[in-house]
Amino acid sequence: MGTNDGGRLFFRSEVFTPRARARRADTGLTVREEARDIPVHAECDVLVVGGGPAGTAAAVAAARLGARTILLERHNHLGGLSTGGLVVWIDRMTGWDGSLLIRGFAEELLGRLPAEVVAGPPREAWGSRDAATAAWWALRTAAFHGTVTHSPTVCPEHLKAASLELCAEAGVEMLFHAWGAAPILRDGAVAGAIFESKQGRRAVLAKVTVDGTGDGDLYARAGAAFAEDVDERDIHHCMNTSWTWGGVDMPRYLAWRAEKPDEFSEFMRRGKEAVGFFDKAFASWRDDVALFMGPRLAGYSAVMVDDLAAVEVISHRLMFRHLDRYRAECPGFERAFPMLSAPQLGVRHARRLAGVTPVTRAWWDGRISAEEIGVSPSLAPSFAPVSVPFGAMVPVALDGLLAPGRHLSCDATSHSFLREIPQCWLTGQAAGVGAALAAARGVAPRAVPVAAIQAALVAQGAFLRRPAEGSAPASIAAQRG
Repeated sequence: MGTNDGGRLFFRSEVFTPRARARRADTGLTVREEARDIPVHAECDVLVVGGGPAGTAAAVAAARLGARTILLERHNHLGGLSTGGLVVWIDRMTGWDGSLLIRGFAEELLGRLPAEVVAGPPREAWGSRDAATAAWWALRTAAFHGTVTHSPTVCPEHLKAASLELCAEAGVEMLFHAWGAAPILRDGAVAGAIFESKQGRRAVLAKVTVDGTGDGDLYARAGAAFAEDVDERDIHHCMNTSWTWGGVDMPRYLAWRAEKPDEFSEFMRRGKEAVGFFDKAFASWRDDVALFMGPRLAGYSAVMVDDLAAVEVISHRLMFRHLDRYRAECPGFERAFPMLSAPQLGVRHARRLAGVTPVTRAWWDGRISAEEIGVSPSLAPSFAPVSVPFGAMVPVALDGLLAPGRHLSCDATSHSFLREIPQCWLTGQAAGVGAALAAARGVAPRAVPVAAIQAALVAQGAFLRRPAEGSAPASIAAQRG
């Protein structure tokens, strides 16, 4: 990992740009959809659209505060990219000193998993800078910059089950196979959403809506401002389909990588020469299962359907080309077989909200926001932990909606870590708390006292720091544009 361009680009490695292609031309044709009455499927206090990490956390947090909460999810499972996307190595949850920063819902969810389906360093190793220990865990995606971190790799099926049980126990009403299609607007505020399903087009009315789509689909369609800028040399705009293989011997493979790096480098060189886009295998939660994140493909849009299709076609073809090379040449992969290609496409970036309090590079100096609703590990040891403010989820000029997760308000560089699974759990829990309190008080989320949000988060186990005495605003309503 290196930096350049004034420090904006942190992840330039492993980015693959396919040959130039022509996008489908606009036909210029339209069809008219006649006006119709849409049945109201339900009414609730808090509607969460999208059951990924942020949406699941938001739904549980809101329901635990007594809000009638409905969670819409287009797939048949919860967890989003952490499960259906096979992003099963959970990025850093600790600071560079080993202290656990992302707690609350995230800690509880992972704590529900049986020990045998979680692989990662023991707590006593978090923060270790012992060279041999860090080198061992680096091969297992749990040490970076010579420091061991809490970055567990987990079984996606157990994570799905734990997510579902947490929602069920909290009283969340879950609707699967329901695609949140459009926001409902009343007097310029979001009042719920319309969804598409096998039952047809239906509506859910809500006092507060949480956009958990990851791509800002609801707030964009509601007219909220957002940013799309991203450097195409950076992996954080790339897309990929992950996959897993069984029948492997990962300890043998990892030992080969560590003991014969020249042979491994030559294997990767020949693979890239033969396949073009060639990826290395990663450890998973089992020694007989290999994880491939899939080649990161640049130059595609996460909100253009033809681009999404193209990435899926390329990725699935590449999986089998990888399989041939690995079986023939890679120690530990002689009997490998394909287990699963991810049912959800790996999207890193689409839109970023124009929010009341965006997180920017300036926030990496250790400042504590008066609106702090969580603390994120920083990108590198040279930076302090990052204070995440409630206003990063609040649109500048749209009420009735909160936007946690990877599409929250931040600059392109801060997005590189705020988009990760733990940060989505962190901001999702805060959004659920804010939404429930707003619904109970009959006010817009921006009008909820920040101290009330912070108190409820602490009661739910979140880690927060105390800002300077007297600096906490009554609410962020006055900051509305």
